[in-house]
Amino acid sequence: MQLPLFPLQSVFFPGETVPLHIFEDRYKQLINDCRAEAMTFGIPVYINDKLEYGVEVQLVEVVTTYEGGEMDVTCVARQVFKVLTFDNEMDGKPYAGGTVEFLESHYDADEDLRQEVLGKIEELYDLMAVQLPQIAIDKFNSYAFAHKMGLSFEQEYELLQLTNETKRLNYIREHLDTTITVLNQINRTKAVIEMNGHFKNFDPLDFEDFKVN
Repeated sequence: MQLPLFPLQSVFFPGETVPLHIFEDRYKQLINDCRAEAMTFGIPVYINDKLEYGVEVQLVEVVTTYEGGEMDVTCVARQVFKVLTFDNEMDGKPYAGGTVEFLESHYDADEDLRQEVLGKIEELYDLMAVQLPQIAIDKFNSYAFAHKMGLSFEQEYELLQLTNETKRLNYIREHLDTTITVLNQINRTKAVIEMNGHFKNFDPLDFEDFKVN
């Protein structure tokens, strides 16, 4: 499928609201075309000097238009795709485009796995003393807190490429296990450091039956 492309060094996940500030003339034209023709466009992730995977987005609203023609817009992310070809100009348009292949996502994870991962996210937030937004288990999926659990840019990109919900949740679970372990170690180290300089209540050892051989 041919799709206008707006490369960014950012990862967006299906279902996510995508706020964009549009200032280049060619992408102003893209937004105007989206408004006129109700078309979608793609945001391929620029990483390691490559454009390989990204997400299709649909324009929802032009929030603000400035005097110079710059725009603040909101979009919603839809399907993940793989980039097959890329052109700096698309069919006589000033903006980039290319051929993409949409990846079929399988939401096959059972409730026990989703509950386990959500529980680990709650544990992580407790360790960081951060309030976790309430979410019902039937609304929870691998993308719900993808930007809010300490994944690196590279890890988010790896998560984007996984087409199976069970694999995505297992990927997140492994990350959370590692992160929670590290945070627990940091908290223990912090507690030890905070004890320095304080009087400590040591119980004297009982040497009543101790003998030196």
